[in-house]
Amino acid sequence: MALPINEDQQALANSVAAFARRNAPIAETRTHADALSAGSGPGLVWDAVVRQGWHNMHLPESVDGSECGLDVLAVVVEQFGKSMFPGHYVPTVIASAVAATASSGAGDLLLAFSEGSTGAIVAGNRLTARQTATGWVVAGISDPTLGLPGAAKILVRAADTDAPDVNLWFWLGGAGESATATVTPCDALDLTRSVGRLELAGHPIAQDQVLAGIDQVRVDLIVTALLGAEASGIAAWCLETAVDYVRTRHQFGRPVGSFQAVQHKAALMLVRSQIACAAAWDAARAAQGTSDQQQLVAAQAALNAAPSGIDQALDCISLLGGIGFTWEHDVHLYWRRAVSIASVVGTEDEWSKRLGEVAQHATRDFSFVDQDTLPDLRVRVGEVLDDVLALPEDEVATEGWAPSRGGARRGRLAAEGLTAPHYPQPYGLDAGPLEQAVIGDEFAQRGLVQPDTGIAEWVLPTLIAHGTEEQQKRFVPTTLRGELVWCQLFSEPGAGSDLAGLSTKARKVDGGWVLSGQKVWNSQAREADWGVCLARTDADVKKHAGLTYFLIDMNSTGVDVRPLQQATGVWEFNEVFFDDVFVPDDCVVAGPGDGWRLAVTTLSNERLKMGTAKFGHGSADTVRQLLDGGEYGSTRDEVVRVLGRNTGRELSVGAMNLMSVLQRLHGTEDTTGSATSVQKVFHAIAQRDGSRALVGLLGPLGAVGSPEEPYVQDYLGVPAVLIGGGTIEIQLNVIAQRVLGLPR
Repeated sequence: MALPINEDQQALANSVAAFARRNAPIAETRTHADALSAGSGPGLVWDAVVRQGWHNMHLPESVDGSECGLDVLAVVVEQFGKSMFPGHYVPTVIASAVAATASSGAGDLLLAFSEGSTGAIVAGNRLTARQTATGWVVAGISDPTLGLPGAAKILVRAADTDAPDVNLWFWLGGAGESATATVTPCDALDLTRSVGRLELAGHPIAQDQVLAGIDQVRVDLIVTALLGAEASGIAAWCLETAVDYVRTRHQFGRPVGSFQAVQHKAALMLVRSQIACAAAWDAARAAQGTSDQQQLVAAQAALNAAPSGIDQALDCISLLGGIGFTWEHDVHLYWRRAVSIASVVGTEDEWSKRLGEVAQHATRDFSFVDQDTLPDLRVRVGEVLDDVLALPEDEVATEGWAPSRGGARRGRLAAEGLTAPHYPQPYGLDAGPLEQAVIGDEFAQRGLVQPDTGIAEWVLPTLIAHGTEEQQKRFVPTTLRGELVWCQLFSEPGAGSDLAGLSTKARKVDGGWVLSGQKVWNSQAREADWGVCLARTDADVKKHAGLTYFLIDMNSTGVDVRPLQQATGVWEFNEVFFDDVFVPDDCVVAGPGDGWRLAVTTLSNERLKMGTAKFGHGSADTVRQLLDGGEYGSTRDEVVRVLGRNTGRELSVGAMNLMSVLQRLHGTEDTTGSATSVQKVFHAIAQRDGSRALVGLLGPLGAVGSPEEPYVQDYLGVPAVLIGGGTIEIQLNVIAQRVLGLPR
């Protein structure tokens, strides 16, 4: 996953990458490290940037810019980050992008940027301004600032001494313009660009240097989106470098990449890279959003994108081994830049608190359609939903996790293809992502919840893809109407995650099969009318080849369902015993021996479902509940920070999901199938970490173990998401071998 959404952005990314390889190879950058860290460096590189127009593509057309937007600029920054592009580019485009948001006073400054002036932005809180009869006087020493030495134009923020909550924005003509304005270079951690402090000793600012209308929320968004995009590029480079190395490096007579510990580390690097990319992308696309939306995504980019390169580079070094810890290898340059980026963005504790504060009253809008999108479909769906609203609410609730059984409302929705609109006709509407979004919006506008068929959401796609016409007609419509509840009978006590190692047997008899064995961890089995079951029908072939996919009537003679009490104290799973259960031939899907192929379809749908669902544990909603109730044992600030971190994780999952949908719409989606497994892994890790943080806030309340105590119960239920649908470790194996191509 990378920032480009459509083909034009992908072409731009390819062009930028080629430009960087041609004009600033890392070997050449290394030879100019001293000059670059001092703010000078090879002018030919910057001249090439200006000739190409990368420097002003985001600026207004009035100064000969292209007004491409922050999202497109982020595509360029990501590729430059991946290429370790040196010098002034990122500090300059951040400064000019911020200046372009001013309502007045920025004309000459923007023109200078568009003509090729380098720049930097000093936006800390260490400078103060006092108004005079002719303008302002500014004093103070800034924080270390990227790109300051060598910047021709400097955009500066200072706090008004008479109104500390009001900021003065102005610009300077660069270092040494007077004795009261000096730039002192620092020893830059990033060896490829400069860092310095600005000292203003009662420096006078004329009124024509002042910029009006710059909003700090917008500034934060620009800084975190662009530095987050650069960190995303670093994360991608580190992943590619590490994977290429462990594929070919041999130890103990085997490729290093065949060892499971190495595979898991590499797979987690992919997860981190895609989360960083999604977080930066969501921030970059929010430039036209409301203030609340911009605050949410700026903070989540600061938490999930900007710091990502630090751990990514360190993991890369550890996979490279000793060679990665040498000065000669390029990875330490990426590591240094990653630390520098995260430091400039600000502390994670502060951003967590800021996100937690805004998350108390705002939620992220991930919609990507409006009222003008597919108007004919909106009218048609709206009319059906209005009719549905006029029908009585007659669904019958079930116990546990099973979905409600349907009544007249569900029947009408199923008849119109709206229970599962993504299914092919006649069961659905063949709705693609755009159509599904419009349909979902129409449901939401009327306060209607789209139907949930539970386990059937994983089962029905398998029947539609592989079942006979008779099986489809028998089971799909009745399930969509809410008349049937399903369970999945795959896991076994002795097999665990080794699905192919199951031992439930099916022997052929006249007219069907007889099943004997035991299944476990079956949710909804008590409520289910039917189950999908894998059983071994041929013991003389390889494990995967001898499995068959059965449809089992849960009321059949010999089926014994026994509830399992979990660590939570409640019964949500079951074990199911088969004592010579007869299954007729017409309840075999596809054919004998096809079970593994069909199970892959079912499980892939399961992972997609679990990877995109709202967090069931450690959710932001649960932390808000704790905060509102005031029962926590820690400080309020710590609860707010946990709310911020947990919200950030949820936002990243939502952004990744939406990004995948839009790439699918534009035909640029990842064809490796990584998104499903990555979402599943991060979803589980995020819920584990979020719920653990939640229980850590409780203090003495955490000693209360009643099932009615929601916060402890939240944590005790975490194993369900760590194991269900394939453990994290199994998913990491899938990512490493099938996505990254590491050897088995």
